[in-house]
Amino acid sequence: MASQERIFRTLARQPDVTRIDTHGAAVFLDGKRALKIKRAVRFPFLDYSTLEKRKTACEEEIRINRPLAPQIYHRVAAITEEPDGSVQVDGPGRPIEYAVDMSRFDENMTLDHLAKAGPLDTKLASAAADAIVASHGAATPADGEAWVGSIPALIDGNSNGLRAGGHFNAEDIEKLGKASHEAFLRLRPLLAERGRQGFVRRCHGDLHLANIVLIDDRPVLFDAIEFDAQMATVDVLYDLAFTLMDLLHHDQPGAANIVLNRYLAATPADNLDALSALPLFMSIRAAIRAQVALARLNPACPDDPFILGKARRYFDLARTLIHPAAPRLIAVGGLSGTGKTVLAQALAPVVAPPPGAVVLRSDLVRKQMFGVEDTHRLPPYAYTPEHAARVYDTLARHARRVLAQGHSAIIDGVFAREDERDAIAALAHERNVPLNGLFLVADLATRQMRIGGRRGDASDATQEVAAQQEDYNIGRVSWATIDASGTQEQTFENCRDAIAEGK
Repeated sequence: MASQERIFRTLARQPDVTRIDTHGAAVFLDGKRALKIKRAVRFPFLDYSTLEKRKTACEEEIRINRPLAPQIYHRVAAITEEPDGSVQVDGPGRPIEYAVDMSRFDENMTLDHLAKAGPLDTKLASAAADAIVASHGAATPADGEAWVGSIPALIDGNSNGLRAGGHFNAEDIEKLGKASHEAFLRLRPLLAERGRQGFVRRCHGDLHLANIVLIDDRPVLFDAIEFDAQMATVDVLYDLAFTLMDLLHHDQPGAANIVLNRYLAATPADNLDALSALPLFMSIRAAIRAQVALARLNPACPDDPFILGKARRYFDLARTLIHPAAPRLIAVGGLSGTGKTVLAQALAPVVAPPPGAVVLRSDLVRKQMFGVEDTHRLPPYAYTPEHAARVYDTLARHARRVLAQGHSAIIDGVFAREDERDAIAALAHERNVPLNGLFLVADLATRQMRIGGRRGDASDATQEVAAQQEDYNIGRVSWATIDASGTQEQTFENCRDAIAEGK
């Protein structure tokens, strides 16, 4: 450390250079460039104690991160000592240190900063999910046995770390650890099977919001774990859980729900059968972040209210997430143009347990059934009664899988037939969950106006289709009938009230 400080001071004296220190690195920023030097430290989870180990770690950081963020990560640069005793970057002299040579980006464009500025919009949340999906698709599958076996130690490590300093109630820590171990015992067979199915991969490993940055309007994942392959070799849902949890921590439930639903729609349906693991995964991740916050306490100011407040929020979130609320089933019906999809997406984030309900949309299921893109227009034969029956059967099967995992589901479809609505009621009875059926109504002119304003949507409904639906025999509707002719906000409030009354 003492010898490194001479290097650090030399680099920091360069014009317009800013130095940032973390527990494992010193980063030097100029206008367009960043040099990241591993600190000569040894922790239980990393060892940078020798020059050779630091060089290897720099090379590994490039290898792991460049595929995710080629616009940021470039190469390993040598820091050299010249014959006159001066220190240079890429000089001809003897290498005395190594650095990861990176392009600098706008630090204010990381998702944690953006989340503090206001709600993350649908486009950004969807793009973040797409980036995570792509990273998992490219990740190398690994043997899941070591990952599953490591989880009890993760839980115990959290408990031990949270006890340090005596900042949290010991009984609360004990209860969190006990509930986490109980959840793991229930989930162990499922997690082991997912390992055999290839869902354990060499992932990013540290996907909190500060490690996702917006560059050229695209979310880019960076700073993946390079120092411990085992730490980053996890179930893909555990990797995703870090982002979901951190969005909740940053008061972004809408974005968290979008990320979850976008991820589930773009990955194998087997992930629906592992939703029961999310509460444990997110809780572990929150406890880890609480520890990270505590580690940043300065010994000279061990009661820093800002740091302790942040740690407390993560700790409280971990305690909340490990005890998920019971699931419910919500069905949103109504003729084309009544606003079903907008409503379903608005309701989903506020439906427990976090990060909200899985939305199952008939339009998307139909497109998947025919193997086409979401916005590809299907021919009329795709809407025969036979195909409609297949769509609603698929929706029910997916909802059954979601509910079986203790997670809530929202089904978005026209539900123009009594037997379709009765089938949903039977499913709720079978799974012993509350059902909230919402049937939206609006006049033809309103529905046609909304349909005419759609762009890039999965629905194939036209204004002519809306007119034809006026002749539908809807039959007896036992669901709550909601006037959806007003604003989206009014419809949402009406439906939320109906759900609260019907619980």
